[in-house]
Amino acid sequence: MNDGAMDRAKGRAKEMLGRIAGDDRKRAEGRTDRTRGGLRGAAESAREKAKGVRDSLRNQRDR
Repeated sequence: MNDGAMDRAKGRAKEMLGRIAGDDRKRAEGRTDRTRGGLRGAAESAREKAKGVRDSLRNQRDR
């Protein structure tokens, strides 16, 4: 599980615990963790796509 997925899972758990306990601060922490996880996941995806483009361009240049 990558860092982004772990943050999203952790955030969901915190948010649920906050709802059950009526703790608004814990719910907010959960939302923050979920958002952070989504951003990390998006950044990782963008990095992987950039690597693919770079590799593709290198392969074309080497031909």
